[in-house]
Amino acid sequence: MAQTMDVDPSKLPLDDSKRGGGWSVITGWGRATFSRKGKRLWQTLNHKSACLSCAWGTGGQNGGFRDELGEPFQRCIKSVEAIRAELQPAVPRSVFNRRSLVELQQLNSASCDRLGRLDHPLIQRAGHDFYEPISWDEVHDLLADAFKTSTPERLASYSSGRSSNEAAYLLQLLMRARGSNNLADCSDLCHAPSSVGLTRVFGSGTSNVSLESLRQADGVVLVGSNAPANHPRLMNELIRLRERGGTVVVINPVIEGGLLKFGSPAFPIRSLLLSSEIASLYLQPIPGSDTAVFLGLQKAWLESGAIAWEFVKSHSDGWEALQKQLMGTSWESITQCCGLSREELEYTAARLATCRAVVFAWAMGITHHSNGTTNVQAIANSAVLSGNVGRPGAGTMPIRGHSNVQGFGSMGVSVRLREPMRLALEALLQRSLSRTPGFHARDLIEAADRGEVDALLCLGGNLFGANPDSTQARRALGRIDTIAYLATKPNQGHFHGIAARQTLLLPVFNRFETPHRTTVESGNNWVRFNEPGSTHLKRANLTSEVGFLAELAHRLFGDEPIHWKRLQDPIYVRELIAKTVPGYEGMAGIDVSNREFEVSGRVFSVPRFSTPNGRAQLSPTPLPELLAPDVDHFGGLADGERGFVLNLITARSHGQHNTVVYKEADRYRGMPHRQTLLINPEDLQTFGFEAHEQVTVQGEAGSLEQIELIPGSIRQGCGLMFFPEANVLMRGVSDQTCGTPAFKRVPVLIRGKVLASMS
Repeated sequence: MAQTMDVDPSKLPLDDSKRGGGWSVITGWGRATFSRKGKRLWQTLNHKSACLSCAWGTGGQNGGFRDELGEPFQRCIKSVEAIRAELQPAVPRSVFNRRSLVELQQLNSASCDRLGRLDHPLIQRAGHDFYEPISWDEVHDLLADAFKTSTPERLASYSSGRSSNEAAYLLQLLMRARGSNNLADCSDLCHAPSSVGLTRVFGSGTSNVSLESLRQADGVVLVGSNAPANHPRLMNELIRLRERGGTVVVINPVIEGGLLKFGSPAFPIRSLLLSSEIASLYLQPIPGSDTAVFLGLQKAWLESGAIAWEFVKSHSDGWEALQKQLMGTSWESITQCCGLSREELEYTAARLATCRAVVFAWAMGITHHSNGTTNVQAIANSAVLSGNVGRPGAGTMPIRGHSNVQGFGSMGVSVRLREPMRLALEALLQRSLSRTPGFHARDLIEAADRGEVDALLCLGGNLFGANPDSTQARRALGRIDTIAYLATKPNQGHFHGIAARQTLLLPVFNRFETPHRTTVESGNNWVRFNEPGSTHLKRANLTSEVGFLAELAHRLFGDEPIHWKRLQDPIYVRELIAKTVPGYEGMAGIDVSNREFEVSGRVFSVPRFSTPNGRAQLSPTPLPELLAPDVDHFGGLADGERGFVLNLITARSHGQHNTVVYKEADRYRGMPHRQTLLINPEDLQTFGFEAHEQVTVQGEAGSLEQIELIPGSIRQGCGLMFFPEANVLMRGVSDQTCGTPAFKRVPVLIRGKVLASMS
């Protein structure tokens, strides 16, 4: 099978499995518009608040459909799905009154979400099979007591990018004032390798490309991303780039139909009738081999004389060691590692060398590996060697999956607190902060499994569902004494992540309902406003996250050295953010100026980086050892069984946002339900299996039965299943640098019975 496609648009198939968007998007908008919630949905879409979905930053000051440049028509169907879910009625009282935890644990992700909105605080006490109502006063008393009686080292938080900058800042301030650095975050499970790798090279861990700069590029390398499903707004930019004669190189073991052709509502006549070509060139490497791919591109540039040596020598350090690695690494070792030929890599490198300005973009297909940080550094090295960073239209751009996950990192919700912010917080709190290393998300689960965590505060998210090895995650959370979940809707973690003594399920306003103004940060470093709103829920007893955290802090610390009660006013919180968060000086006076802003020190329009000496710091990136276990690793095959080993990629489906599933099927991949495995047709033939046969998939941590085999456009030797269902299969193998799990390379054994025709 050819693993590289030089895409000829005239020869692209026109069936829906080989394109994305188009009429299905229009019909989706139509169904939403004419539904019972249609009027409220459109009011919310036009509300001046940032999108609830990915981190592309629509909404805010310019209104619901506009991006940071003020361009209209920039909402996507992911926004509709997220908002429609938030506009559900309250969970019927009978759900928690009559359904036991055992019954609730039988619900899948979609069923949990469809229960509705949480509208009053609940508690599950040890020995009780049901959640029951509780007052907010008792909630604060219980949680304050849990925080006071726990030592700082045994106190932890977990958070998601659903919340605001103000809530994130309060969370980390509360935790650090209590002496704990255990600020686990959903970014630990997705883009932490991007933050760490980019900081090592450029001194800043976010995108160094603004939306305006992206529109000046004539080349994009898109790696490990299914943007049509997860970041549809980005597709508008890729369409524009192709229309101005640019090149899009896609690197992904799976051929995603929407990356071949995509129809966007932003271009209604041209794109929806015919769809727009996206990929100019499509490479299908072995999962986990991205470092080898980029070493191959670098070696090709070196040998062809295409490296921008004047730029490299003027604006980077460490290039000598990297050059030595390239000269000493054989083409054979590179091609064996990544599964692409020398000719393919040289051709790709030559195509990119003809571009004037290239943006290197990636998602979790790069970071979800045990060498994820190395992958990111290899991409950053490539940007420097080709001279594609530190100028308009060029740079590195991690594509964040949650709308304010980057803002949480900026606010200090991280185990890697930057020194300038540490010093500013110490001045604010008038004390030294703890230097005890904190738990990231995987460390938190491991520590809890050892019985080393007493209290856990979860600000959004689904810690149970987002972790590998679901059996361990359930057991670990069950060993924590007290867990408090702040959420808008139920998820599986609220029913499986039950604490040993008491579990609090606490309803909060969502972003467009919160009764005060808040802010978030887009993936391109743009700070956006969320204007106040109101909830559609009748007689709901909700709290704002800012108000809740400020009240908890007041009960813990009183009025010293900060007036903690006053922090219920987000304006005061923003004053503190401006004083203590690097790059957020623009937050000062923002309530008077009403001016959204770009975080300073991150977008490099000139090659002066945020490292101590202003130069990019290059270093060699070793090739990974991608060893696959054999059948015996899984205990061998029983009599009457046949089987083979695959490298499994776990991914979100088209109708899914993080762990929340909106639609069971993924029609773009041809997967009709969640209990499916996408597999290369040649693998089926080689190992004597049949399309749509049901098999057992055995991983190193667990197994799943009655999984349907779906033939599809995926590299040989690989399979794809849906996250979070497939989490039960995998051990917590992680990037040792930052703890991000290897969700995109999971060894599994496919077990099937010997067919009657083979007997």
